[in-house]
Amino acid sequence: MLYGKIQIFLLILQRNNNYWFIEILKATHTTHEPFKMSMNAKIIAVANHKGGCCKTTSVGSLGAALAKKGFRVLLVDLDAQQNLTFTVTHTDYTVQSIYHSLVKGDELPIINIAKLDLDIVPAGLELARAEIDLATKIARERMLKLHLDKIRSEYDYILLDCPPSLGIITTNALVAADQLFIPLTAEALPYKGLNMLEEVVGEIKRLVNPNLEIAGVFFTRYSNRKLNKEVVKNISERFGDIVFQTKIRENITLAEMPLSGGSIFDYDDSCNGAKDYMALAEEVIARNNK
Repeated sequence: MLYGKIQIFLLILQRNNNYWFIEILKATHTTHEPFKMSMNAKIIAVANHKGGCCKTTSVGSLGAALAKKGFRVLLVDLDAQQNLTFTVTHTDYTVQSIYHSLVKGDELPIINIAKLDLDIVPAGLELARAEIDLATKIARERMLKLHLDKIRSEYDYILLDCPPSLGIITTNALVAADQLFIPLTAEALPYKGLNMLEEVVGEIKRLVNPNLEIAGVFFTRYSNRKLNKEVVKNISERFGDIVFQTKIRENITLAEMPLSGGSIFDYDDSCNGAKDYMALAEEVIARNNK
C-alpha cells in the first residue's frame, strides 16, 4: 500500500495576545507494507498533550494494579522527564533507554522490577533530542511498533507513557497502540484541547494505524466541585460509554508516592488513590474481556 504524506498536527502551546494557534507540519512518509495487527498484548497509549493530567501517575498505578491482578505488564517511558522511570526504579540513571531503541535500533532495554512484578523500558534525558534525531529516519513513526511487535507475545498489557506533546514520539506511541486512554482533569482548559488530539488520532487511524481507537477517558484529581461536575457532564455527553465510571480522586498520597520507590499499593493500599486505580484496572479488564 502506498502512502503519500501524513499530516502530523502539533499543538503549539504558545500564547500571543491571549490566543492559541495550531501549526501543521507535514512529514514525508515512505512506502510500507500494509499495517498488520499483532496479537497477544493489549497496547495502550496514555496520552494528552496537556501537562499536569497525571499521565505518569496513571500509567504507573494502573500498571501496578494490573500486575497485582496477575497480568504480565510492561511499562514504556516515552517522556524525557523520566518521571515514570524514577517512580518505578527509584533512579533516573540509565545506560540504555528507549532512545537507543528508537534512534539507534538497539533492542528494548527491558528492566524487571521484582518488587512490583512488572517490567519497564526506561527513558533517558537524551530522549529530549529524539525528535531531531528521528527527523531523517525512514518510517520514523513506526520505530516503536517494530520493537514492540517482537516482544508483544510476552505480555498481557503494554502501557505507553507519552510526553505532553503531539510530536513524533507520541505519534510512535499511537501508531503502535491498539487503544488510547485520555486522562483529564475536570477543568476548562484540558477540555478545550481535546479537538486537536482527536484530529491527530483520526489522521493516524486513517493513514497508518486503522486499529487505533480512543477506548477510554478518565478523570484525575477529581473532587465534587461544581466545575468538575460540569466538565464531567460535557465529556460524558461527547464520548459516551468510553468514559470510565471510575474517577481518580484528589489524593495527596499519590503525590507523595514517587519518593517511596514503590507503587501506590505498597505505599498505602488503603488510600483513595490505591482504591481508585484498582477500580480503574478492574474496568479496563472488564472492557477487554468483552
